[in-house]
Amino acid sequence: MKKKWLKYIPLIYLFFGIVWIGLSDYWIYVLKQNNYFVIAEYINLLKGWLFILITTILLYMMLKKHEALKELEQKEQELSTLINNMPDFVCFKDGKGRWLQTNEYGLALYDLEDVDYKGKTDIELGEYSPHFKEAFAYCTETDRMTWEEGRPSREEESFCLADGEWKTFDVIKVPLFHPDGRRKALVTIGRDISSLKKTEQLLVTKEKLSVVGELSAGIAHEIKNPLTSIKGFIQLIQKSGKANRLHVDMVLSEIDRINDIVSELLVLSKPQTKEHTILPIKEIIQYVINLVSNEAKKNDIRIETKGMDMKMMIRGDKNNLKQVFINLIKNSMEAMPAGGKIEVTGNQDPAEGVIIEVKDHGNGISPSNLEKLGDPFFTSKEKGMGLGLTITKKIIQEHRGHLKIESEEGNGTTATVILPSQ
Repeated sequence: MKKKWLKYIPLIYLFFGIVWIGLSDYWIYVLKQNNYFVIAEYINLLKGWLFILITTILLYMMLKKHEALKELEQKEQELSTLINNMPDFVCFKDGKGRWLQTNEYGLALYDLEDVDYKGKTDIELGEYSPHFKEAFAYCTETDRMTWEEGRPSREEESFCLADGEWKTFDVIKVPLFHPDGRRKALVTIGRDISSLKKTEQLLVTKEKLSVVGELSAGIAHEIKNPLTSIKGFIQLIQKSGKANRLHVDMVLSEIDRINDIVSELLVLSKPQTKEHTILPIKEIIQYVINLVSNEAKKNDIRIETKGMDMKMMIRGDKNNLKQVFINLIKNSMEAMPAGGKIEVTGNQDPAEGVIIEVKDHGNGISPSNLEKLGDPFFTSKEKGMGLGLTITKKIIQEHRGHLKIESEEGNGTTATVILPSQ
C-alpha cells in the first residue's frame, strides 16, 4: 500500500511547487504595487531559501524511503529465496482464502507453474489443475475449520499425484486476525512425510514378524516341559523293559497337556473363557512333584512338602495350575546345580486364601535381576527364552491371585503364590 502512495510524490511535489510559486509571485507583485518594495525583496529572498529547505527535506525523506524500500526489497528477496528453497509446501492466503504467495515446491506439487495463481482461491485453482480438485476442496474445508477454531491446527493430509505416487503431508495452518477480529491471513506449511510413513509401515511389519517370533518362542517353551517329561518316562520304560501303570498315566496326562496348549494356540485369535472347577491344591502339587521326581533324583535334589491338606481347595484350571508349579519348582531345581532341598509349604488364610511357598536354597537372585523377573524374554539362565515366569504370572492373574518372589544372592529364593479359596 505504501509503495502505491509513494509513486505519487513527484506529482504532489509538482502541484504544490506550482501553487507556491504562483501565490508567492502574486503576493510580491501586490506588495510592489503598493510601494512595499523592501518587504517584497525580503519575501522574495525568503521564498528562495524556503524552496531550498523544503526541497532538501523532501529529497532527504525520499532517499530515506528509497533506502528503506531497498532494504525491505532485499529482505523480501531473501525470504522468498528461503521459502523457495524449502523442501516443504508453503502458502500464504488472505482472509478470504485467496492465494497471495507460494513457493516453487508448492507450484510444482499442484502443477501450477504456468498459472497466475495470485488472488485465486483453492476452488478456482482446481479448475486449472483438475487432477487436484478433490485435494483443493479438502484444503478449503480444513481452512474453514482452522478459521472457526481460531488457533493453529495440525493434521495429516494425503492425496495422489498425477503420476500415481501417493503423498502424505504433515500440515500446519496458522490463522492471523486483525485487532477487531476480522480474518487477516492464513499461513500453511506442509512437510512431506511420505518416506516416514513408509518407514513406519516397515516397522509395523517388522513388529508383526517379531510377534510371530515371540509366539514361536512361547510355543516352544510351553511344549518343551511336557515333552521332556514324556521323553524321561519313555526312557525309563525302555530301560526297565516294562511299562509301569503310573508312568503310562503320567505320559498320557502330559500328552493331554500338550493337546490343551495346542488347542489354546489355535483359538488365540478368539480367546475362550476356561471353566474353573474346585480343586484340592495338594493334588496339583503332588502331581507336579511326581512329574519332576526323576529329574530331581538325578540332580540330588529332595522335594519336601509341609502343611499340605486335602481340605485346602481352590477354584481354577487344573492344567494351568500344574504349569505354574512346574515352572516354579523347575526354576528352584535349576538354581541348585549341586543339589539340595526344595520346600513346598501350604497354608490357608481366611482373608487371602490359599498360600503356597516354594523355597530353595540355591544361588539366589541379584536385586537388579529381581526387578526384571516376569518381564517377557528376560532370563539370567544360559538357556531358555525367559517366558516361564511371564506365563506363570499371567496364569495366576487369570485366577485372581498374585505372585511374590523374595530372594537374596547366596541365600536362595522363595516364590509365594496366593490364590483365592473357592
